[in-house]
Amino acid sequence: MDDERPIEEILNTIGDESARTVLATISREPQSAKQLSEACDMSLPTIYRRLELLQEHDLIEERTAIADDGNHFNVYECNFDSTVITLQDDEYKVRIYRKENVPDRFTQLWDELAGE
Repeated sequence: MDDERPIEEILNTIGDESARTVLATISREPQSAKQLSEACDMSLPTIYRRLELLQEHDLIEERTAIADDGNHFNVYECNFDSTVITLQDDEYKVRIYRKENVPDRFTQLWDELAGE
């Protein structure tokens, strides 16, 4: 599955060094904001601002995890495999290759077949 977005949106987001660091960290394994703060050596407010920016551009996913003591907390993970920037007909394009969700892909294919 892939996604095309205006290059300015993506470059502005990944142009931020802190956002890139957060994204690189969660691309290795999902982490909570507190874990990101420690791993990236950034304050929690900085982490939350970057997470919000990355979520606005649909570059990460947030899910709820449950600790051993029963408390709930949010975990963030990268939701794409790769990004490719191309120059075609004097225009730059960004393509984001999303992680494949097999049930969603099956539903999409079924809907496309039903539409024919």
